Amino acid sequence: MEDASFNLPPGFFFSPTDEELVLHFLYCKASLIPCHPNIIPDLDFSRLHPWELNGKALLSGNQYYFFTKVNENRTMENGCWKEIGVTEPIFSTFDEKVGTKKYLVFHIGEEAPHGTETNWVMQEYHICSSGFDTASYRSSRRRRKHDQSWSKWVLCRVYEKMRSEQGVNSYSDDDDESGSELSWLDEVYLSLDDDLEEIVMPN
Repeated sequence: MEDASFNLPPGFFFSPTDEELVLHFLYCKASLIPCHPNIIPDLDFSRLHPWELNGKALLSGNQYYFFTKVNENRTMENGCWKEIGVTEPIFSTFDEKVGTKKYLVFHIGEEAPHGTETNWVMQEYHICSSGFDTASYRSSRRRRKHDQSWSKWVLCRVYEKMRSEQGVNSYSDDDDESGSELSWLDEVYLSLDDDLEEIVMPN
């Protein structure tokens, strides 16, 4: 599976809401229900640095998507994912809590978890089993099976945030269509443009 390409075809963009990620993709995965199209792969992210996800995770824009089993130890060879202490509830259109979303930041260095913070952010999606009507299951045995499987899988969205962004809100993946947020490269280009204007049009 790791050798396959999970990039979307030209013209396609994968942009699900938090509710869709939990109810359509993660719920089906945890419940062993076929999901069509089956485009999100399973990965052992403890063996992959975030910059190694290309060609292995589903890529849409600058965001990587993959399933992985819950693992409290997020340390790898020379880095680790560290929670920032922010957990957001996810509600359905019927105002039922169906999941949670945790934010983690990748730290690089052998002294995990005290390494150097990078710009790589991971949103980790968990199912909240209390948000589903378990009475619809055929038997208590099947219900126990689903409850156990729900706790084993999470869905991850990984991306690299802008260097100019600061604070807790900077960990969000929401696009700013107004253009008020500039990347470090955009800031360099603007600085160069200002210098050129001073040379071409001296006072």
